[in-house]
Amino acid sequence: MDFQVYDIAIVPIIVALVQLAKQIGLSAKYQPVLSLALGVASGIFYVAPGDPKQAILVGIVMGLAASGLWSGAKNIVQK
Repeated sequence: MDFQVYDIAIVPIIVALVQLAKQIGLSAKYQPVLSLALGVASGIFYVAPGDPKQAILVGIVMGLAASGLWSGAKNIVQK
C-alpha cells in the first residue's frame, strides 16, 4: 500500500476531534486514549481498509503522532 500525503492530513483532524471532546468535557486522562482510538479507526476505515495489520499499525502511528503534536504545540504556547 502506498501511503499518500493526504493521509497525513488525518493527524490534525484527530487533534481537532480530541480538542472538541476536551471542550465537551473529556478528562485529560482519556485524551491520549481517544487520540489512539481515532487513529486506529482512521487506519481501519480510511487508510488501509483491506489490510488489517497495516491499518492498525498506521492507525497507532497516526494516533500517537496526533497526541504528540497536541502536547508539543501546547507546551510551546504555554512557555
